Amino acid sequence: MSQDFKFTLHATDGAARTGEISMPRGTIRTPAFMPVGTAATVKAMYPDQVRQLGADIVLGNTYHLMLRPGAERIAQLGGLHKFMNWSHPILTDSGGFQVMSLAKLRKLDENGVTFQSHIDGSRHVLTPERSMQIQGLLGSDIQMQFDECVKLPCTDEEAERAMRLSLRWAERSRKAFGGEPGRAIFGIVQGGAVPALRQESAKALADMDFHGLAIGGLAVGEPQDVMLAMIEEVMPHLPAHKPHYLMGVGTPDDLLQSIARGVDMFDCVMPTRAGRHGQAYTKFGRMNMRNAKYADDPRPLDASSSCPAARDYSRAYLHHLVKSEEILAMMLLTWVNLAYYQDLMAGARSAIAKGRYGAYIEAVKAEWNSAE
Repeated sequence: MSQDFKFTLHATDGAARTGEISMPRGTIRTPAFMPVGTAATVKAMYPDQVRQLGADIVLGNTYHLMLRPGAERIAQLGGLHKFMNWSHPILTDSGGFQVMSLAKLRKLDENGVTFQSHIDGSRHVLTPERSMQIQGLLGSDIQMQFDECVKLPCTDEEAERAMRLSLRWAERSRKAFGGEPGRAIFGIVQGGAVPALRQESAKALADMDFHGLAIGGLAVGEPQDVMLAMIEEVMPHLPAHKPHYLMGVGTPDDLLQSIARGVDMFDCVMPTRAGRHGQAYTKFGRMNMRNAKYADDPRPLDASSSCPAARDYSRAYLHHLVKSEEILAMMLLTWVNLAYYQDLMAGARSAIAKGRYGAYIEAVKAEWNSAE
């Protein structure tokens, strides 16, 4: 295990935890929300804005970056951090989810996945070894094992097949990762919505020498109660001294409920995607700025917000920008949404440290239900 990666728990409140991950490029305060920078950019945001909002780490995507501009090219240009002007930690996912959801004419076998690019139809092969090689070329700080993610609902047989293949790929990914100084690798729990499979996957991965463990294959179409039930099945089998990462999740309520069950890290495109489609996340809940009721509303989204985009622009102006399809609408609302997500995490960390996490959830939900 690399001595350059350290996870320290500072406080717990029930199953909720707050702590920090220490790495050479910086400290990640947990619970942490990682803005998604799929193609080496958090869409509609400057890197320094993302940092100022409180993000300690961002996520990059192996599948997209291998296709364009190419991992070898990024390596020649000095690595992903230099390429995107972000000097802090970066986590890269393995590309497995995107291969399953985006690629054309994919063929899966024991070795890996052969697929055609959704961009230009070019042919590629992604294996555990190649995924780790690409992530190494990118130079990311936390790298994810290559896995197969199935959509829910699926049959128990399909969930079991994918889970066992992912375990075999986990071993190959761990071996291919090696012992790179200053970098970490996380395993990914799979198993669909089958408790026994989730437990078996978690136990097997816990026995491997991963720096952290992720829960994958959720938020892919199943109801929230199914997702939370799977988290509860998995958590007792994950090492308490390692970080727990729930991949691709989710709504503010998903985050709050998952933290209560022991999750430390999250990523999701929801706040950035919503911002590009006229949606604002605020302490009053989710607001659709396309609604005509905002056309004559001179109030800001949230007068008490620390985010200038939420505090200094009127709802009427934001409504106008959205209806006019101005680029500034996407920029401002993405800024608002990422600020809200980071504030939510900061509040969770503070509440857990004070032993008041349950009260924090109640207070946040009460604000969502209050008059805007």
